[in-house]
Amino acid sequence: MASIGSIATAPLKARRAGDHSGTSIGFLIALWLAMAFAVIALVTLLVTTFLDGYPRLDGRLFFDYSSLVIPERAGARAAILGSLLVIITTALMAIPLGVAAAIYLEEFADERRWYNRLIEVNLQNLAAVPAIVYGLLTAGFALTIGLERRVVLTGAIALALLILPVIIITTREAMRAVPAEIRQGSLALGATPLQTVWKQTLPSALPGVATGTILALSRALGEAAPLLLLGGLVFVSYDPNGLLSGFTTLPIQIFNWTGRPEDAFQEVASAAIIVLLGLLLLMNALAIVIRNRYQRSW
Repeated sequence: MASIGSIATAPLKARRAGDHSGTSIGFLIALWLAMAFAVIALVTLLVTTFLDGYPRLDGRLFFDYSSLVIPERAGARAAILGSLLVIITTALMAIPLGVAAAIYLEEFADERRWYNRLIEVNLQNLAAVPAIVYGLLTAGFALTIGLERRVVLTGAIALALLILPVIIITTREAMRAVPAEIRQGSLALGATPLQTVWKQTLPSALPGVATGTILALSRALGEAAPLLLLGGLVFVSYDPNGLLSGFTTLPIQIFNWTGRPEDAFQEVASAAIIVLLGLLLLMNALAIVIRNRYQRSW
């Protein structure tokens, strides 16, 4: 009996000793130091940006157009309107297609079919593809069909392709969290599979779908690389008035201003960064509110 007891307690003693070993403590300290360094660097950057840009958070920033020679008169009106138009167009293209694809893959696709397995593999890989690749893909597509690259529609296509895998994956996860009993009960009462998805599964998964979609759109709002590759304008002195209009966005405008040597351009760039951060925080807060208010616990 003693030998059995010693055998049973040996792993516990070894585990307890391992948790307090020098290697474990050193690794834990290194992790905390790395996290502290990252947090301090982020806080320093945010505070510096806020202090530099706060004096320029005035009406000129929101209602004036950019200027090439007078930074004191430079504003981000065209960039703000361009960002809103591009994001709205992106949402109109990506959300219906992403949700429909997620419904098919999760509820109706036959996993034994080779093409469905191919879609699954590619979907997981596309979620990790760098944003610049979607810009290259969109540029080639626009050249093929004769579409101008520097227009709202082309930029929205690139951003829609960027966030489409994220929307599909998050929608599938939200639908997968709905208990199977809800589907079975609906089918037992005579509903068709499509009616079950439309009336039961999708409404139950809507909080998760909305949260994932908003977070994906917030990522698209902060992207500049694919739009710069498509030739997004860095100086626009007019409001975008349609899908075939030239445009600029806040990330592109910030990129342009930060490349200028004048201190006044750095100040207005910091102010535009504050506006962009505010929009991103607002979208993330909206996602959190939707999740906390409408999320169900099964």
